[in-house]
Amino acid sequence: MTERIYSTRAYERTMTATVVDSNRDDGRVLLDRTVFYPGGGGQPYDSGALVIGDDRLDVVRVTQDSRGVWHWLETLPPIGTQVIGEIDWDRRYALMRTHTAMHALCGVVWERFRSPVTGGNMTPGEGRLDFEIPQWDPEDREPIEAELNRLLDLARPVEVSFLDRAEADQDPSLIRTKVSLLPASLREVRVIDIVGLDRQADGGTHVDSTGEVGTIHITKTESKGKGFRRIRLALGG
Repeated sequence: MTERIYSTRAYERTMTATVVDSNRDDGRVLLDRTVFYPGGGGQPYDSGALVIGDDRLDVVRVTQDSRGVWHWLETLPPIGTQVIGEIDWDRRYALMRTHTAMHALCGVVWERFRSPVTGGNMTPGEGRLDFEIPQWDPEDREPIEAELNRLLDLARPVEVSFLDRAEADQDPSLIRTKVSLLPASLREVRVIDIVGLDRQADGGTHVDSTGEVGTIHITKTESKGKGFRRIRLALGG
């Protein structure tokens, strides 16, 4: 299994690692440890490069399976090669801020409507979440944005913890999606807690404090069918 550095140390930008396997048909290598997030939960995978001496190999895709995290390259180094991994930090940090903002929005909407998330996605600096909100009123948009920014400005800490699957299953509040997306094979559940605002199972990367997110703008709300609403947000300057 790959040591997933990003899971507990999201601010790590580089790592040293060893190529432990490769798939030349697909053009990918398996590393023993990595800072590259492989994507999931609406957050895209990291970009960056693996450095070997004077050679810099762009990481064009990152995925994971039961064995670990795979890094897709145009040229594959041999098994046993020592590499230095470097993520595109500006892109990653924008995604961390965006992801935390989306969790905060979940908390605000949950407090107001008790409405589950039915879908979501993000790019650096922008995100969208779909909610089941039968009682939505267009005038709700501005109060939600104001409350979201008020709470973010309080610089609430963002904590990471891990629960045994059996313990996590006893706490249905950890799942804010309408349908649980946790694989049946998952034995340990990673939890992101924006203290006092939102706590849910999540595998992505986040900032340490909501104060790092900055100002959020709700750029658009859309109807996605009767009782369903899509809310789009963007990071401020």
